[in-house]
Amino acid sequence: MAIIDLQDGPLSARVSTAGGVLLDFSWTRDGRKIPLLRPAEDEADALSSAGYPLVPFGNRVKGNRFTFEGRDYDLRPNRDWDPHYLHGDGWLGEWELRSGSASEALIAFRHRADGTPYSYAAEQHFVLTATGLQLAMQVKNTGDEALPFGLGWHPFFPLTEGTTLLAKAERFWTETEGWLPGEPADIPVDLDFSQAALLPRRWINNGFEGWDGRARIAWPESGTALDLTADPIFRHAVIFLSDQRFDPGFRGDYFCFEPMSHLANGHNLPGLGDLTVLRPGESLAGSIRLQPREIA
Repeated sequence: MAIIDLQDGPLSARVSTAGGVLLDFSWTRDGRKIPLLRPAEDEADALSSAGYPLVPFGNRVKGNRFTFEGRDYDLRPNRDWDPHYLHGDGWLGEWELRSGSASEALIAFRHRADGTPYSYAAEQHFVLTATGLQLAMQVKNTGDEALPFGLGWHPFFPLTEGTTLLAKAERFWTETEGWLPGEPADIPVDLDFSQAALLPRRWINNGFEGWDGRARIAWPESGTALDLTADPIFRHAVIFLSDQRFDPGFRGDYFCFEPMSHLANGHNLPGLGDLTVLRPGESLAGSIRLQPREIA
């Protein structure tokens, strides 16, 4: 495991090759270090990180199986507490440090089909400037057959009493048993973030379709906001807010807003839920940007 420290002006970030995760992203202002992502508690555990990659796709597939181009495929669970193949392999594997400097890191990951049909090569490029952090990711199908691929990130944002979220979307997906998406529906009033709003203090694990690629998280207590912008391929997002039934140690101090190129369980949805079919040798790439702002 290698840890890369990035610094540019008032911004700092830390990247780990274990899981290809972010460990920290912070803004030093007026002599105070303000966390823009939840600081990692365990440098070797993606679930306690500041954020991790979703590759070769994000979330879950119902029944760990799908049919594509007339062929049936099975996926193998990758966590002992979840019956699904969850969030792909990148967040659980060791990435290779390809290059690093004071403000950039390029890391790479390869996976050969082993309990899943996916063989692929992935790269993440982290670029820190004095105004923000860019995360770029690419996945290449290194297998022998075409398969549906997707990309995403799973960042953890600090949650305070005054935290608000602004993120416009067109449609909401209910949740069903097994933490899987249920059906499309109108966006509930308390999850309508078309204007900045507080997050309800309850379990949230829902997909949002037709996201416009822009979000703002604001923490009025520190006079800070973080603007998240995404490339057009990221038309979807998942909002996750845990509870103590799911995680007995949950302290109500973070939530997740996860940009994704596709819908959860897209393998079993019409149009593959915006998953991208990659033939052998083809690639999919996209970037998101995180830029802090001072607010009144």
